[in-house]
Amino acid sequence: MKTARRVVRVAAFLAGAGLAFAESASLVASPEPGWPQFRGPRRDGVSEERGLLATWPEGGPKLLWSAKGAGRGFSSTIIGGGRLYVTGDFDAEMRILAYDLAGQPLWSARNGDAWLNQYQGARTSVTYRDGRLYHENAHGRIVCLDAATGRELWAVDLAQRFGAENITWGFSECLLVDDQAVYATAGGRDAMLVALEARTGELRWKIPQAGPAPEQRESATYAAPILVTFAGRRLVIGCTQRQLYCADADTGVLQWTRPRVTRYSVLAVSPVLVGDAVFMTAPIGPPGQLYRLVAPRAAGQPVGVEDGWTTALDTCQGGVVHRDGRLYGSTYPRRGSWQALDARTGALLYESAEFLKGTTMWADERLYTLAEDGWMALLEPTEKEFAVRGRFRLAAARDRDAWAHPVIHDGRLYLRYHDTVSCYDVRADGR
Repeated sequence: MKTARRVVRVAAFLAGAGLAFAESASLVASPEPGWPQFRGPRRDGVSEERGLLATWPEGGPKLLWSAKGAGRGFSSTIIGGGRLYVTGDFDAEMRILAYDLAGQPLWSARNGDAWLNQYQGARTSVTYRDGRLYHENAHGRIVCLDAATGRELWAVDLAQRFGAENITWGFSECLLVDDQAVYATAGGRDAMLVALEARTGELRWKIPQAGPAPEQRESATYAAPILVTFAGRRLVIGCTQRQLYCADADTGVLQWTRPRVTRYSVLAVSPVLVGDAVFMTAPIGPPGQLYRLVAPRAAGQPVGVEDGWTTALDTCQGGVVHRDGRLYGSTYPRRGSWQALDARTGALLYESAEFLKGTTMWADERLYTLAEDGWMALLEPTEKEFAVRGRFRLAAARDRDAWAHPVIHDGRLYLRYHDTVSCYDVRADGR
């Protein structure tokens, strides 16, 4: 009932802004409890937990444990099946590591080679589903592991299977998985987007490239796709290097694309669902923009799209959160700033340059932001400002590479900076 009321409120909100619609849209949540995939159950960076600390004491919330040995990496932790999983590079190997929720190591398993080019470290988080883990390494090797033991069940190499070439900073897509398929932006000569059988890795469907010429091919990029229901269809909405795409998750039919060409071919932010529209942004390219989904006019026709408002918000890889009619994210150039936008119009409500740009998530009416220089902050978005409710230094990130996203589960805040995973008690009652 609570969810239904929220949908009604969002519908009325957007209708009042001139974005009325005939069909509702919603994110498809993972049925797994915890934080089973990148950016949480719905891949939107939003936690529904309540009863968390409204302010932090000086020095931050209580540290419960800190575990070293996670390797070098920028990937975020995930929590599924009562365990924590993280990925890291160890010399020439990329490994997936399992811990219990007290920070004790359980097992580690290799998934191919480490990334030894610029910005060395593991890129992507695993996805937990039905007792299995799914992961794509920086060279495009997708693996499925038994989550209990780390035993490899199947693997697919995107380069070998679909003629894909690696991209400048390595394959970085946190895989989208449902009860049937694993969806991957292959960006290969033989397929732009593929769906693999979740149990076996066999090809379920593929979307071909626009044409045979190299300039017609769309490469993989750095963003994680989302799964949306709209107009009676399940839609995968994600990115290649030069465009935003929308595809039917069940049939593999491409619905629409929108160009998003940037100077360095970097699309690294997950698309954000805003009512019946999708927000997308990127650094050093076209402005951030809202794209409204349009229901098919007749059976068999594709879902359409209409261009909406634009904004100067140009988040790189830190994620954008939509909550209660606002969008929150950080800008890109130099140190960057944090901005709050009106989701109806894209208008800038306020901004702050007190913290460097970084990653963010939402829980209990507050933003949990990790700046790339290692400062962790609790921010309360008011009507006029980001009110700072606490801060502490997670790491002295001199290279400004604290890029892993914060995670909240069961009143615990999990943070990762390269080799170290830390767990903090953020429950208000302190039990």
